[in-house]
Amino acid sequence: MIQVELQDAEVRALLDGLAAALTDMSLVMGEIGEAWLASTQDRVQAGLQPDGTPFAPRSQTTIDRYAKTEQSYGNPLNTSGVMRSQIHTSHGADYVEIASNAIQAAVMQFGAEAGAFGARMGKNTKGRSYFFSIPWGDIPARPFLGISDDDREMISETVEEWLRRVADKGQ
Repeated sequence: MIQVELQDAEVRALLDGLAAALTDMSLVMGEIGEAWLASTQDRVQAGLQPDGTPFAPRSQTTIDRYAKTEQSYGNPLNTSGVMRSQIHTSHGADYVEIASNAIQAAVMQFGAEAGAFGARMGKNTKGRSYFFSIPWGDIPARPFLGISDDDREMISETVEEWLRRVADKGQ
């Protein structure tokens, strides 16, 4: 086995500073989280999944229902802006994550089949009671949380810049 012993104080200080910084990466994780949140919110506004493909379009039945109730809408997930506003990040010493606490977030991310959540009693326009399934129709998955190619590039650039700052402090 070959062993190398480092005797250079300046290099040693740089490596010690880097090792210390790597034990708590909270600052860089927070930077990544802020940029990832903005990117995700921008994608939702544009109606795009993390892979860049558009969200599944609304069905004609849904469009007709909006028209009947005189609701306006933008891209899927943008009717009220709630989905976009309830996306958030959290981070710590060695992680960053993105999530949504919107009630419909899981259904939008993964989709749901008609009746997946049971049924409830309702009344039709003639006052007759009936059960209708929840959801009343199939909802296609519209993944909105994830990492895009641009996010990967941003993460790489953010980490590289952070490492440069850490290295500069050690000099």
